[in-house]
Amino acid sequence: MTTLQIHDQTLDGQRDAAPTELTFDGLAETVTVRELIRARVYQEADDHNRRVREANAGAQPYGGLVTPADAERELNGPKHGRLLAKEVDWRKQFDAAIDAFERNGFLILVDDEQLTDLDAAITLGPSTDVAFVRLTMLVGG
Repeated sequence: MTTLQIHDQTLDGQRDAAPTELTFDGLAETVTVRELIRARVYQEADDHNRRVREANAGAQPYGGLVTPADAERELNGPKHGRLLAKEVDWRKQFDAAIDAFERNGFLILVDDEQLTDLDAAITLGPSTDVAFVRLTMLVGG
């Protein structure tokens, strides 16, 4: 079992207030970018789904790497925004995350080096710094 701290940040280097500690069962010391994305998305979806079950299907915040598809948001109503009252399918979220990565919707920096290949190997260590940088399109551009 490997524990890795990751954080989200903006393009200008502003990090979230606190890193997210993700514990991945079965994550080897060397993984690919694709496996890292899969592990993150799986854990986020699993954590969310557990909160929904514990709250008896009450709306729960979803702060995952990618927002669930429009159809899932519509089922939960527009007033909830990023609050979801139902479980999410991690496989759909993973597919959406891979698509977003390939379209440059977000970057992954490992020890301040941008990784662009889903099959690139990452050697994880106790001080490995992993940042997910979400990109947003500028209006009119």
